[in-house]
Amino acid sequence: MSTASSFTTLQHLGERLLMKGPSNDSLMATGTSNGITTTECSPLLQKVKGSQDTRLQCHQVSRSTRHYILGALWAGTFFCNLNLTMVATLLPAITSEFKGSNQASWIGTAYLLSSCSFTPLYGRLCAILGRRAACQIALTATALGTLLCGISRNMVELSIARFIAGVGAGALQLLAMIVSADLYSIRDLGLPQAFSSLSLALGLGLGGPIGGILNDLFGWRIAFLCQVPPFVMVTIVATNTLCYVTPGQGQSAIEILSRIDFGGLITFFLMIGSTLTWLSTKFNDDLPWTDPQVVIPLILSLLFLALLFVVECYIAPEPIFPPSLFREKVRVLVSLSNYFASVCNFSVMYFIPLWFETVALDSASIAGLHLLPHSLAMGLGSLMGGWFIHRTGKYVTLNVIFGLLPLSGLIPIILMREDSGFIPKWMSVFPIGFGNAVMFLTVLIAIQAHLPESSIPIGTAISQLFRGLGQISSVAIATAVFQSRLDVELRERIHIPDAERIISEIRHSLSLVRSLPPDLQRATRDAYASSLRTVFVVATFSLLVSYVLRLPIPEAAAMKEKNASTRPVDVESELHSHPGARM
Repeated sequence: MSTASSFTTLQHLGERLLMKGPSNDSLMATGTSNGITTTECSPLLQKVKGSQDTRLQCHQVSRSTRHYILGALWAGTFFCNLNLTMVATLLPAITSEFKGSNQASWIGTAYLLSSCSFTPLYGRLCAILGRRAACQIALTATALGTLLCGISRNMVELSIARFIAGVGAGALQLLAMIVSADLYSIRDLGLPQAFSSLSLALGLGLGGPIGGILNDLFGWRIAFLCQVPPFVMVTIVATNTLCYVTPGQGQSAIEILSRIDFGGLITFFLMIGSTLTWLSTKFNDDLPWTDPQVVIPLILSLLFLALLFVVECYIAPEPIFPPSLFREKVRVLVSLSNYFASVCNFSVMYFIPLWFETVALDSASIAGLHLLPHSLAMGLGSLMGGWFIHRTGKYVTLNVIFGLLPLSGLIPIILMREDSGFIPKWMSVFPIGFGNAVMFLTVLIAIQAHLPESSIPIGTAISQLFRGLGQISSVAIATAVFQSRLDVELRERIHIPDAERIISEIRHSLSLVRSLPPDLQRATRDAYASSLRTVFVVATFSLLVSYVLRLPIPEAAAMKEKNASTRPVDVESELHSHPGARM
């Protein structure tokens, strides 16, 4: 064989290996394309004579660079979720300083509202702006909002700051999921997505104890401000490593702006905002159904829902909610399952610290530590699920076996008393975290395996949107249930002069429970225990609904063989006339 033919054979072999997908260092460290040999030491962007696009493609990213990219995104995901659950243990200190316990739900819902509202937009921004620009926007918004949280002067400013932080927070985990799908084959996605879920789990679980410790040592403001430097570092790393491009990125500002579905984004945001306002005025402020502050937001939420349907189906050229994504069984079931599982998971995480602070009278730091087993369980569940999927290519078995595991933790929590032992108080959250972690990972792999490659960004965004909607619902609805039930329980137990004023003060300042006289404190703690028990019953119902919805989800053909490339046909018919939008 001649030298020329040998070189040609090696060139074709290298190109085939690159197209097959990254699996080891040697496979990605070198390659030959268009007559230029690249190594990990070569510049990321090289000009090739006669080439139409010389920019780095996702399949050309070296293994070490992949580690930097995903490490930065996982770190961002960790701190965003740390920020999210940290508030649960900071609430008593915040509401006591600002005298606004009845407005406490807006601190959580403002963050989740923006996070949820902007999640589908980032699915499109990934395609239009590219992964790096979308990541920079998300990190900048999160860092700015977190900084403003630490210097807020009242509940209104704090809620606005939380909203700004949420604009980017929800996008980072989504970006990690999308980038992982760019860099790995569908069969190899199990472990990368497991580490993404692990970073989320650690953030969610450690937010409570870290927030409580920082609050006890330095105050709640430092708990926010100390997160800003890590966000800056993550932004620097992501900016310098996330350099590959994907087909369909816009080339000019005019083109980019014309392709963004601003109408769908604004309409969806107004619909969610109206719904949350209605829930808050009706249940948190105890206004009657006939009050205009209840009726008007309810009517507006229905009108904006109808308008959103019209905009996405008939007006938007590249809708953030493509109708085709809701025509396939797996995508609908995954989205709905994510919603109800999030209601269960987040209700427990948000209200468990409150139980220990108001019923058991533990400090904020001790109350937050009760979430540590949940964090550990979510991490272990994610890794175990990712390893199992990586080895077997199956996820249905995991869903069936581990789907009901959280029930073994919810029942002891519902029955928990002040004199309960170590296991009910500390370990009940473990099966909840483990089971839900396995579930979230398996349905993520399921929906990505059933999507064509061009639909992965927006399809993943939609599934995560429903997860965010579940988080919002868990805070808004569970808080409404809690406040309504607490009002009833307090009125049944407190029959003293000036009871109305005392009940109002108890509901508006959680830390007041500790300073009450013994008899009144006993009645108040019992009222809190009964009210929180109702919240945990609602969480159990949501878990069962989520489990039933997952049962019909089948195995995907793309998972059957190692490095399989079989994928569904792209059904985004509404994008056929806009090929530039396709990934």
